[in-house]
Amino acid sequence: MEAMIERCAGLDVHQKVVVGCVLHGSLDKRPKKEIKSFSTTTEGLLELSDWLFSKEVTDVVMESTGVYWKPIWNILEERFHLILANARHVKNVPGRKTDVKDAEWLAKLLRSGLIEGNFVPPESIRDLRDLTRYRTKLIYNRSNERNRIHKILQDGNIKLTSVLSDIFGTTGRRILEKIMDGEKIELIDLEKLVHRGTKANLFDIASAINGRIRHHHRYMLRQHWDHMMYLENLITEIEKQIDICLEPYRKEVELLDTIPGVDKNGAATLVAEMGIDMSVYKSDKHFASWAGVSPGNNESAGKKKRTKSKKGNKVLKTMAVQCALSTRPQNNRVSSFYKRILKRQGAKKAQMATAHLLLKIAYNILKTGEPYKELGPDYMKQKQENKEIRMIEYLKRKGYEITSTDPEVA
Repeated sequence: MEAMIERCAGLDVHQKVVVGCVLHGSLDKRPKKEIKSFSTTTEGLLELSDWLFSKEVTDVVMESTGVYWKPIWNILEERFHLILANARHVKNVPGRKTDVKDAEWLAKLLRSGLIEGNFVPPESIRDLRDLTRYRTKLIYNRSNERNRIHKILQDGNIKLTSVLSDIFGTTGRRILEKIMDGEKIELIDLEKLVHRGTKANLFDIASAINGRIRHHHRYMLRQHWDHMMYLENLITEIEKQIDICLEPYRKEVELLDTIPGVDKNGAATLVAEMGIDMSVYKSDKHFASWAGVSPGNNESAGKKKRTKSKKGNKVLKTMAVQCALSTRPQNNRVSSFYKRILKRQGAKKAQMATAHLLLKIAYNILKTGEPYKELGPDYMKQKQENKEIRMIEYLKRKGYEITSTDPEVA
């Protein structure tokens, strides 16, 4: 392997210890090797940083081992050019495997320029990513608590979900509070509890809440309710912190918010997951593949076989699909694209294809700094017609005579 870096190091990362291997020497000769182990405490990592600096190391590579690489990255990123390698891409051949061998193998690959680093955003983006992912987890937990409340109401024969579209709206919350407190709800009380915008009839609501609710039901409802309220307050606090972290990226959020199906929360997640520097991706197709929304390739002997898309960034992939689904009732280029794929290949592939389109749009918007321009629901149809017209004109210039086979045109 041809050497490209004179002084580099490979780190084999574990929970308690990190093994470093430094290779240094001229590019046309066999490099000298030095190996040393360090503790993963802050003191040990500072010793690692000083050791690498004393050896005049310029480039350092480590595998993305769980979350154990993060403290090492935080200590070393100011002094060295760091590369985070995908463990699947740098796996060594089977045989003797030790921490020293792993560190040496990483250093050899880095010295030859054979490692392509993973995308690691700057610290501010990493902080924003932690908050947006935590908010998603909290929303998921809140949905679980709401489902548990639904289950208990059915067990107590409270059919509130049959008359109210959302039992956690203004009317539903007022009635649930009365039920949990054990109060008897009369028709006169319902006139005060039901919001004027509620479509359900008071008599239907009164019949729906006339169930067989027991003390056990009220106790369980209160526990789930209190936890749900705690989660809602926590979500509000997290969203305030997200707004603070988004201040430096307000322009990018506003640009992404112009894309159909992308709201403020979706734009925040896109910024947190993909960053704002699009130069780290080779192209919009490379970015879509990194997110995991591109179709896989499996071709052999000229035959293409069915294959799944790779895993990619799960959070970004999920958000892109959610944004794609929210465009279904709209009338624009993205929604027409979804409906066109839906007719031919089904819902699942339509969701993934539309998510692929949205991420490519987001990439180009952040790269150019220009907002989304709506091309209209007939964009693809017009593009195909223009293509056919250009082809006909090209054939005519070559001397061919074009005759239409359509009886209406003839």
